[in-house]
Amino acid sequence: MNREQFGISGISVFVPPYRVSLQDWCGWTGNAWDKISAVVGHSFRMAGPEDSVYTMAAEAVLKLILDYQVDPARIGYLALATESSSDNAVGAVIVRGLVDQALAVRGLPPLSRYCEVPEFKQACIAGLYGVKGAMRYLAFDGEGRQAIVVSADIAEYDRGSTGEPTQGAGAVAMLVDRDPQLLALDLHTSGSSSSYRIADFRKPFLRFNGQTPGANGRLRDFPVFNGKYSTACYLDEVVCAFDALFLRRDGKRAAFLRSLTAAFMHRPYHHMPVSAWTMAYLFAMGADGGEEHEELNGYCTAAGVELKQLLAEMALRPSLVDKVISGHPPEEPYPLTAQVMKAFRKSPRYKEVVEGKLRLGAAAMMHMGNLYTAALPAWMAAGLEEAQSQPTELNGHKLLLVGYGSGDAAETVVAKVMPNWRAAAAKIGLAKAQGNAVTVGQDDYARLHAAQWPQEAQIPQRPGFTIERVGKSHDAKFYDLGLEYYRYRA
Repeated sequence: MNREQFGISGISVFVPPYRVSLQDWCGWTGNAWDKISAVVGHSFRMAGPEDSVYTMAAEAVLKLILDYQVDPARIGYLALATESSSDNAVGAVIVRGLVDQALAVRGLPPLSRYCEVPEFKQACIAGLYGVKGAMRYLAFDGEGRQAIVVSADIAEYDRGSTGEPTQGAGAVAMLVDRDPQLLALDLHTSGSSSSYRIADFRKPFLRFNGQTPGANGRLRDFPVFNGKYSTACYLDEVVCAFDALFLRRDGKRAAFLRSLTAAFMHRPYHHMPVSAWTMAYLFAMGADGGEEHEELNGYCTAAGVELKQLLAEMALRPSLVDKVISGHPPEEPYPLTAQVMKAFRKSPRYKEVVEGKLRLGAAAMMHMGNLYTAALPAWMAAGLEEAQSQPTELNGHKLLLVGYGSGDAAETVVAKVMPNWRAAAAKIGLAKAQGNAVTVGQDDYARLHAAQWPQEAQIPQRPGFTIERVGKSHDAKFYDLGLEYYRYRA
């Protein structure tokens, strides 16, 4: 059966210029650089007082339109995916307004007046949900139109918390299209899962109570999270999403994973997707039986675990939320599997099916930090840009996209690389976007973290969108208290 193909035709990236070196940060905080560099990464970006999720999203969308020569009048769907909104009523329409302003400055027509402007929110998976929504729009009532999905977020954590080195800020815009030029996504065999986990990672309004706003009215959006429990939720939900994928596909699970050219996953920090992919592969071997069981038994023996016990553990889906309610959140949902993972990492197969599949774009992502909803699309951008610079031909190759959103949901989507992928990937420009870095010192890091202007670093006078002022009127004639007014510098 021939189906129409929908997917991604272009990707553009924006990151703010303020860069924090994690090696410097380790010197300021007394953390071990060798551990941080291996587990987390090398640096992250911070939003300045002139930035918001809306300005960053608009930067990425404008770049996408210009670099891919998109006709603004054909855009019938502009979706914003974020968990950092500063407006609880609207979002994507603000981005639309900023982009229209910049297009007018350039003498270009605005986005279509008949454009839908939804916002997606489900923690870090919102961007993938937005792409799926855009594809459904194009398939049902978007004939002759194109869609843009932009993921934009500011990840910030309390100083001294375990999440502090996993901060970041940026936006990634994707052009979603019929007959895509870059990646065709197969929703017919995609896998979805969700569970309510209470205390995994949340952002209740009560956190803002008593805060003194920073520059441009900025409030610190530090999340409520429980590190080891959040890791347990990530691993368990991703395994469930893989199950959902395999239930819609024929054939052996482990062989399918080995057949993939690459995988791109939600990436809060470097080590997390590595652990999740490793666990998913071992679960696939456990479900396949036969020769896969023979190989799996070898890893079990090396780990001092009986295969029968491991398979019994894999057959269960622990109720993590019940343990939270009882006041004892679990730190490891699959303890025997965790032991076997350690033995598996020492095998040649690990280099093939884990390191090999997660290699593309990984080096560039070590400098991106946690981008929340933009983390997965940023890794896609980094991987495809890196592949484009190499002689290897990817036309027709299959990749796997794995999204995750705390709270708790996951997605697995198979993507096929399209014939014109090189031309489309050459326009991504992630390396160029990363080239705007201004490394900040300890004092400026503290000021940016408190939503204040830096003093020592040279504040870049870059072209683009900025917050010009914040409304203060609160009377019967006009009310704009807290509303951001923006300016576009050409």
